[in-house]
Amino acid sequence: MEVRLPHANVSPVKAVMRRVVWAGAALLAVFLLVAVDLGGYRDSYDGSVNLLDALYYATVTVSTTGYGDITPVSPLARAVNIFAVTPLRIVFLVILVGTTLEVLTQRTRDHIMIGRWRSRLHDHTVIVGYGTKGRAATRTLLENERSKESIVIVDPRPEAIEEANADGFTGVVGDATRSDVLQRAGLRTAKEVIIATQRDDTTALVTLTSRQLNATATIVAAVREAENDPLVRQSGANVVITSSDAAGRMLGVATQSPAVSALIEDFLVYGSGLDLYERDVEADEVGRGVRECGEVVVAVVRDGEVMTYADPRITSLRRGDRVVVIHVPQPQV
Repeated sequence: MEVRLPHANVSPVKAVMRRVVWAGAALLAVFLLVAVDLGGYRDSYDGSVNLLDALYYATVTVSTTGYGDITPVSPLARAVNIFAVTPLRIVFLVILVGTTLEVLTQRTRDHIMIGRWRSRLHDHTVIVGYGTKGRAATRTLLENERSKESIVIVDPRPEAIEEANADGFTGVVGDATRSDVLQRAGLRTAKEVIIATQRDDTTALVTLTSRQLNATATIVAAVREAENDPLVRQSGANVVITSSDAAGRMLGVATQSPAVSALIEDFLVYGSGLDLYERDVEADEVGRGVRECGEVVVAVVRDGEVMTYADPRITSLRRGDRVVVIHVPQPQV
């Protein structure tokens, strides 16, 4: 069980090659500094220093081996060693031990980043399950102008969380039926929970655990079989989507009326044409009938109950109501 923040994946081979290039650059820089002033160095073997000796000196110097057979003797050579060669030696060593340092500091850095992430986490959406339904839910949320930072994915499969990270989402690896896993996803401060697991019994358990942790969040759950709908609702779900029934109805509608099927599909894809969305009743709409609004109202949400536009109880709109409207895009000139 762990929290994984989205990050840029770097190939291990590419990371190693990058270190090799920088280490080679440090070695080359020392060699050039020595090569331009060969006369400032003395070899205890024959007294003179050539280019091969300069490369040898650069190698043993940056690696801190330092046999002492070649030494800087002129003031310029010694100054170069103090102000240039020594810093390059430090850079070379840092590059060599960079992998070890990265391993040692990675956990601390991740802990700090996760702490900052938790401090900013509130009114977000937790999506349990990053399969076909979970990915479709994230796309819909993003189409409705939700940010990736406001979405947290929970899935027991590490490969699914890696995919979520690659898509820019924070993920938690773990079994969502356990309260500690959901707490790591910040469910106590979440505004919405979308449950898209592969099994209906798992969905019921996740729903029950989620409702125990957060009494006010909107919980939307998907089940495969309609007979499990009441169980999931009793567990605390506000909305239950029966995927098999919904698919079957769409197939039936498409057979009898392809045009209606195309219209329903258009409603489901945000921004492609006609859109359904829910909003608060505006101040100038209070007291009016649903047909007097500037947009086509198909339902009114009052005290948590959804009433269709033809419901006789809707004589007029009230303050605190929410309306479900059809947005008709304006024609482009």
